[in-house]
Amino acid sequence: MEPDLFTAAAEERQEKDPAGSPLAVRMRPRTLDEVVGQQHLLKPGSPLRRLVGEGAGGPAGPSSVILWGPPGTGKTTLAYVVSKATNKRFVELSAITAGVKEVRAVIDGARRATGGYGKETVLFLDEIHRFSKAQQDSLLPAVENRWVTLIAATTENPYFSIISPLLSRSLLLTLEPLTDDDVRGLLRRALTDERGLKDAVALSEDAEDHLLRIAGGDARRALTALEAGAGAALDKGEAELSLTTLEETVDRAAVKYDRDGDQHYDVASALIKSIRGSDVDAALHYLARMIEAGEDPRFIARRLMISASEDIGLADPNALPIAVAAAQAVAMIGFPEAALTLSHATIALALAPKSNSATTAIGAAMEDVRKGLAGPVPPHLRDGHYKGAAKLGHAQGYVYPHDLPEGIAEQQYAPDAIKDREYYEPSRHGAEARYADAVEWTRKHLGRKRS
Repeated sequence: MEPDLFTAAAEERQEKDPAGSPLAVRMRPRTLDEVVGQQHLLKPGSPLRRLVGEGAGGPAGPSSVILWGPPGTGKTTLAYVVSKATNKRFVELSAITAGVKEVRAVIDGARRATGGYGKETVLFLDEIHRFSKAQQDSLLPAVENRWVTLIAATTENPYFSIISPLLSRSLLLTLEPLTDDDVRGLLRRALTDERGLKDAVALSEDAEDHLLRIAGGDARRALTALEAGAGAALDKGEAELSLTTLEETVDRAAVKYDRDGDQHYDVASALIKSIRGSDVDAALHYLARMIEAGEDPRFIARRLMISASEDIGLADPNALPIAVAAAQAVAMIGFPEAALTLSHATIALALAPKSNSATTAIGAAMEDVRKGLAGPVPPHLRDGHYKGAAKLGHAQGYVYPHDLPEGIAEQQYAPDAIKDREYYEPSRHGAEARYADAVEWTRKHLGRKRS
């Protein structure tokens, strides 16, 4: 579907009067060389370079691509750059408003353009994960026969949200969250660039830091907040956008939190100790501080996974799966929705029964190993599958536990040096009580003597 007269007129007005457009729109890169971040996707010969004409065509023409990444990482920007730089026909659709009818209209137009005057078509489909299976199916013939070159953008995991036949016919390109340095460079460019604020206002250092926290790796969010703050500063006759003015404008207080300094570690430590102490409210407070300060959600998720084993362990065997699932979800969805997942996991861990037996058990075992308490593996446990093993006495006399009614054989498993050591000391908290009963029973049937 080609742009209608109203869309074309709006775009023409925007080009004639760019000052009327949002700052994030005005600062969109015009070439791939102006793109901030994502350098792993912009190397010479990359699919995106080839889409703008930097490569061979014909039978080795550019492939369709699926751009997957969090909001504000440049998916729409990359499509926009392609639309400006390529000599191909460019059509844009959004899966929010378009359907099969619109897709077929684009494909029909692409076939006419190719057959009539040799013009290839690039179709940018935003939010492709919102298309149903049937709607995605309608793209397959055009992509497979290269009637169109598809650029599809999604914030959802494509392995779950995009049909396999379409994935197999496209290249999946993963966009990474922008770093603070990426966003900082973009903000500073917007302050001085002719398309941006043209040095109309300066930016204080603490206000810049706050913008980085607000952005959370989202370039669009950073530029939107900068534009709002700059407008407020100019209305007040201020030559510099201060932290105070910015806080008033975005209605968000700056959290005193240095992600590379003591506060980072202090707040993270307080979160874990609050979970360990079963104070769910304190834990949520520290989690909120980390989220509001723009902490990397993957860092928080990693700390929760460690806590699940360090402080809960077998007292609640579900704690670790919950923490791992949270980490996987966070990696897929990012902020702001990841805050819900982190809250879910934090509450579950804080209210779970606690046991540090897994921590103390491996610590004691590793300490003995460091002291040299190891010794040879008992002969009956050694590998007996290779030729000559039997002559060495390996695997001889081993009792297969499954052959016994109770499924446990009274034989020595540990080396002589530690054969009576007991590293695991289960608590009676929560589900670990049944493990305490189990370990007592198994040690008795193994013929173990208490050390």
